[in-house]
Amino acid sequence: MSEMEVDSEAVSTSGIPQASQSQTTMPIIHSDISNTHSASPVPPAPRDTFRDIQVKVHIRRPDRDSWVYMGRGIVSQDISGQSSRVVVRAVSTGKVIAMFNEGSDLQAEKRGNFVVIGCVEGSRVVSWSLNALNNSETLRLLASIELACYKCKQAMADPRMHTKSRRRIERVIKDDRRRRHRRRKDQEAMIDAFSKQTIGTGQMEEGPPF
Repeated sequence: MSEMEVDSEAVSTSGIPQASQSQTTMPIIHSDISNTHSASPVPPAPRDTFRDIQVKVHIRRPDRDSWVYMGRGIVSQDISGQSSRVVVRAVSTGKVIAMFNEGSDLQAEKRGNFVVIGCVEGSRVVSWSLNALNNSETLRLLASIELACYKCKQAMADPRMHTKSRRRIERVIKDDRRRRHRRRKDQEAMIDAFSKQTIGTGQMEEGPPF
């Protein structure tokens, strides 16, 4: 009786802790899984992570060769759904000076700490110059403009039309630059000829004593 009862008691007693252990460990495993699931989702990035960029704004209007200073501006990025736009506002008044988005036909280039933006309006070109504080801000500004103004829908729907549109923008800007350089050379040649003529007439006439 002793050996049989001891064996039966050992089996029964050994089974009870196993059952209770399995019951006690299940909630622990379940809680660990729930904790991992609760920690796995990554919160979406806030929309206002874009840091505003301070710039000096210049504009060169069509058929003009000189830049006009527009004042100091703040460049911000407005996000709406999957599209965004870059907005330049005046520091003093908050008025919108310029705005660039996916519908803008433009070409942006980095020149030192300047980002020069040529906006094509038909056969005319309006040029904007945004002077950032340093090279890092300039690169960030250029990347923001290119990202906001890249025609994603057109590139995916009709890549050939997208390439054709890009070539047309580049051609119009290149033609505008060529005309400006020609006007500048003509103006310099005219000034040089006028200065030589003035020097020649000055030698023939008596000038005031120095």
